[in-house]
Parts: sequence; C-alpha cells; structure tokens
Amino acid sequence: MDQLAPPFDPKDFRRALGMFATGVTIVTACSEDGTQVGVTANSFNSVSLEPPMVLWSLANNARSLPVFIATKHWNVHILSNEQEALSNRFARSGEDKFAGLPLDKSVSNAPLLTGCSARFQCRTAFQYEGGDHTIFVGEVVQYDSSTLPPLLYVTGGYALAARKAGPVSTEAQANIEGALYSENLLGYLFGRAHFQFVHGLRGTLQQRKLSDTDFFVLSLLSVRQPLATEEIAAHIAYTGVDLASGALQSMVQRGLLLEQPGTPTFLRLSPAGSDAILHVLAAAKAVEADLVNRMGELESAALRNLLKQAILATDPGLPKLWQAPDTSDTA
Repeated sequence: MDQLAPPFDPKDFRRALGMFATGVTIVTACSEDGTQVGVTANSFNSVSLEPPMVLWSLANNARSLPVFIATKHWNVHILSNEQEALSNRFARSGEDKFAGLPLDKSVSNAPLLTGCSARFQCRTAFQYEGGDHTIFVGEVVQYDSSTLPPLLYVTGGYALAARKAGPVSTEAQANIEGALYSENLLGYLFGRAHFQFVHGLRGTLQQRKLSDTDFFVLSLLSVRQPLATEEIAAHIAYTGVDLASGALQSMVQRGLLLEQPGTPTFLRLSPAGSDAILHVLAAAKAVEADLVNRMGELESAALRNLLKQAILATDPGLPKLWQAPDTSDTA
C-alpha cells in the first residue's frame, strides 16, 4: 500500500509556485443588477486557438465569486508595466474599484479597462471545481493588444519582462567565466553604455563649448535652483569633479551662471546657461528616443528599472535631486 505523502507547508508551497513568473491580469464582470466587480489574478492562461479559449481561476471565498458564476461574460486585462497601482487597487476589497476609471465600450456589460497590454472579452464556456478555487474557461469573442510592456509577478513581487541580450563581442575570450576582465563585468557594461550614450551628445557639447563639468552643473540647476556652491558640489560628488579648482567661477565668467548676492553664494542659470542646457537636453532626448527605438519599449522599461535598482544599491548617501529642500523652522 502506498504511503501518503506528508502534507505540504502552504507557505513553502506558495513560495515554490512563485518561482514561476506570470503576467498580471484584472478580470471584470457585471451582475444582473449592474454591480461591477473586478479582481487581480495571475492564474490566467491560454487553452485553445481553435476555438480561441482562455482560463483563469478565482478563490472560492472571494466575495465576487457569485457574480462570476452567474454571468455569461467577463473581460481579462493583461496589465502593462505602468499599471502596478491598478493591480494593487483591484487586489484590495472594501472599496469602489471602478471609481474615476475610464472605461471603453465592451461587447457585453462587463467593464473594459484602458491602458493595458492586451484585453480579452470572453463568454463563459465551462466552469470547474479546482480545490479551493473555481476554474473559469471562456471563449474569446473579441480581443486587442498594444505595444505596452506587460507587468509580471515573480517570487512575491512585481517584475518587468526583458529579452536576454546576446554577447557584446563576438570573440569567445570576452565571455570566459572567471576571467579577470570580461564583458560580463558590470563596471565595463556601465562604463561602455555611458560613454556610447554620451557620444551622441558630444557634437552639441562641443558646439556650445561645454565641458563635462559644465554639463553636470547646468543639468543640476535645470532641476533645482538656486543652489549654494556647497550644495552643487554635494550633488555631483559622484562624478569626481573638483569644483574647488574654479570651475563654477569660470562658468560665471563665461555667462552661463549668475551669482545671487549673500552668504553663502547661491548660483542659478543665466539666460545663456538655460539656452545651452535646453539644446543639450534636446540632444539627449533624441539619443534616448533612438535607443528606445532600437531596443524596444519592453527592454527600455526593464533597463530603467534595473538602473534605478543599481543606483539605489550603490548610493553613498548623495542628496536627492528631485526632493524639495527642507524649509521647516528648526529653531
């Protein structure tokens, strides 16, 4: 006689299942009395192409289950990477989830959300008991999709999708595991990506007779001004630029910055400085647009996310650039 396997630890079982990356969806429906319901679900899956069918499942203790069981129509929305807040909204209970949300016209009375990576309008084909969940299989009667990168969920948190990159170099030596220096070294990848990106701005910088230091300072003051010389130095400390060598005074003398009388000395952009940084930033946006076009929206969104993580992980405690200064009375 076969011995029964020991019962699973529910938390560990959930953790193991979480290793499988899924998309994030919101499934919506409408009851006969007009009550709109919607839930966040990552149990969505395709079933068949001929006929077009999909499935998803809902916990048997969900308040909205009776509506989904009774209705003949429901819509599945594959969320885009910008819809994390919407996912959290529909994962909670006890609020009007549709308040203030724009809706598109649907083939049924089920709500049709906007801004998604893809949407499937479905008619119930089958319902099955699945342990503590009910499985819904639906025939797709209409669908649409966009180029927006999808939102993913893996190991208990949201994630972004990105295709694996090929090697930067074709030489086998560039990827020898354990080599002292290879193209998999993060420092090499950060550095090369940075200098190749900035290469696209060099023409504009040279045309405007701007050094890298000028670019750093003008960019900083385009976000926040005026700033004291000590604040400017603190903000761009990560660049290795030594402002004590007279770089700021040189920019004042060349008409790029204006001094604000007082102690300490505050600096702001002059009209010439504002004009110069506008042209450089326009060139930077053109380089970025070309990069996004070459990489695609999916990889670009993932790149921004990973760069933010790298910055947070290596931040030595630099001042926050977009954080408003504390003007509270500390006396």
